[in-house]
Amino acid sequence: MRLPRIALTSGEPAGIGPELCAAVARSAWPCELVCLGDRALLAERAASTGGSLTLHDYVRTEARAHLPGELRVAHMRLGGASQPGRLDSRNASYVLSLLDAAMAGAVTHEFDAIVTAPVQKSIINDAGIAFTGHTEYLAAHSGITRPVMLLVAGSLRVALATTHLPLRAVGAAITATLLREVLDVLATDLARLFGLTRPRILVCGLNPHAGESGHLGREELEVIAPALEDARARGLDVTGPVPADTAFVPSQLERCDAVLAMYHDQGLPVLKHAGFGRAVNVTLGLPFIRTSVDHGTALDLAGTGRADAGSLEAALALAIEMANRRR
Repeated sequence: MRLPRIALTSGEPAGIGPELCAAVARSAWPCELVCLGDRALLAERAASTGGSLTLHDYVRTEARAHLPGELRVAHMRLGGASQPGRLDSRNASYVLSLLDAAMAGAVTHEFDAIVTAPVQKSIINDAGIAFTGHTEYLAAHSGITRPVMLLVAGSLRVALATTHLPLRAVGAAITATLLREVLDVLATDLARLFGLTRPRILVCGLNPHAGESGHLGREELEVIAPALEDARARGLDVTGPVPADTAFVPSQLERCDAVLAMYHDQGLPVLKHAGFGRAVNVTLGLPFIRTSVDHGTALDLAGTGRADAGSLEAALALAIEMANRRR
């Protein structure tokens, strides 16, 4: 079986992304690793944070295993000179061009998966480009209306019904249609990418105590519970809605393959506590595999050599695993 070819986008140039790409390149990997980014930037950050790295121009041939200390680079030029920790809106389009190139290669099967280093949402918006995050951007440019964010830390998997919304907007966003679509994507991709034939999904309520029989909110009674009944009627193995404060106790997690939280900060604090620095962000529902780190650009650490590459290593390992399963 041929080795997978993985596209690695180097992310915000002022952040830790470029040096993390250099860090993972210093280990051997059972894939061809192609880093998308500015060649000079990658060489400079590699040298300043841990030694030289031999860079090769990426030429599409038969995929070869990645050798430690080397890196194939699909060169894309910076919009403006970059310094560690100093954001520059001239590079916003550059950051998005990395994603565009990776997607183009994934759609044509040049790349078997995409792994993304972190980007800085604020500087992209400051450049006048509407951007709420990788998940939404990749979905919109792939023609996908219902992406699902899944965070993975070992055996713990937490998916989100809503992603980057203000808390006051979450209740109105939780609809029967949304839950039906999210559950379908989650069940399909847990089977397709993780090999879970009939995944068991535990669903959180929205309100404290899952609404306390309507006394603390009626979303569970009027929206979530009926959506779960519909899912069960269609053959999905779903349980809930359960109070979010008890969804993550060991006895509950032993009986499920994934937890579906209603909003970003309901599920992710638990997962990041359990596996921060080793957790992986996976976007489900796309026509290609995409994984990413569980952290941001860490501008204060950029260029210091102190950034931990553990999450990017985990993201790359999971992308390889899923790419091999799909092929």
